[in-house]
Amino acid sequence: MKASTFVYPWDVNGDPAAAERIAELGVRQVTLASAYHSTRALTPRHPRHRVVTAEYAAVLYPPGDRWRGRTLRPYPAGEWAPGDAFGEAAGALEAAGLEVHSWVVLAHSSRLGAEHPSTSVVNAYGDRYPWAPCIAQAQTRAYLVDLAAEAAVRPGARGTELESLGWYGFQHLHAHDKTGGVALGDAGQYLMALCFCPTCRDGYADAGLDPDDLAASVRDALEPLWRGEPVDEGWPAVEKLLGAERAAGTRLWRDTVARSLQEDAVTAVRAAAPEGFQVLLHADPVTYHCGANAGVDPAHILGVADGVVVPCAGGPGLLPAFAEAGAEGAVLAANLGVVSGMGGSPGTLGADARRAAELGATEIRLYHAGLASDQDLTAVREGLTAVPGAQ
Repeated sequence: MKASTFVYPWDVNGDPAAAERIAELGVRQVTLASAYHSTRALTPRHPRHRVVTAEYAAVLYPPGDRWRGRTLRPYPAGEWAPGDAFGEAAGALEAAGLEVHSWVVLAHSSRLGAEHPSTSVVNAYGDRYPWAPCIAQAQTRAYLVDLAAEAAVRPGARGTELESLGWYGFQHLHAHDKTGGVALGDAGQYLMALCFCPTCRDGYADAGLDPDDLAASVRDALEPLWRGEPVDEGWPAVEKLLGAERAAGTRLWRDTVARSLQEDAVTAVRAAAPEGFQVLLHADPVTYHCGANAGVDPAHILGVADGVVVPCAGGPGLLPAFAEAGAEGAVLAANLGVVSGMGGSPGTLGADARRAAELGATEIRLYHAGLASDQDLTAVREGLTAVPGAQ
């Protein structure tokens, strides 16, 4: 059961001891960020800094000539990851005996939305989500597919993990976020994620829905939530609030858009990659879910990619849906938190990995070696000794 840990280039570059320290955890692979969203991150052991502020979503290597003259193009990182930060870190990690895979964040960029507002998701009230590019728009899709191919297939990478390859919605940790006053739940999050940009309005019309009527219906459906009334969870709640026909029409449009983007991006990565290059998606087995773990149909996505990385921070409950899809040879990686200060449980890593394996996981991912304390990393080393095949 191969184990890999997530790492940022700034965890490694400038710290001569970092690569060996990560190798000594007992992992065989590192999932190294090559394109990443804005963040503020601790680096608890780095000899030169303790806090890194990545001010905007950026590629952590010099972007190529394919972007010349294009309106939508990736932004090079600033001082937090100068030059070919990915390449430098990948070289150090490979020298320490670790297999390097790239980690690519795609449909999630506040700077893209701020500088090109028309690319953003627009909710039923007319509010734009600058962090969430609308994946139905042709120009945005072309940007995301090319970004996937370039950021995934970096020198030194033997595979990739594609994050946010689908719809992004309302949920987003923003600076000094003040959005928790109303519990939207699963249904409210879906309704607030529905996009009404011109492209999506045309898509709803093609699905037999009047976009103006639909937007009004979404606003009406959200009223009970704003009043604080309890709402059921799951798709039946969406159907109850919005009406079964309208709900089905929105889902048909959005599922079709997401599936085709995922197919196009994986195809582009494979066309750019050497033989044997592994392509995984960070995924949720519920197609209407939004965010970093894109909503997918398990049987479909396991016929497109080589496998998935599944969030297990709240337990391994999402794994069986992928295991039951039964794709022979597919990778099913359970993503386990090991940073105790961020809700992870490094002390139960061995037991959590064994439970994940019982539910079909073939590999594990550890979030996140660069953010964890020394005490957490000690627990990871000890936990991995109890995981067969991790080392």
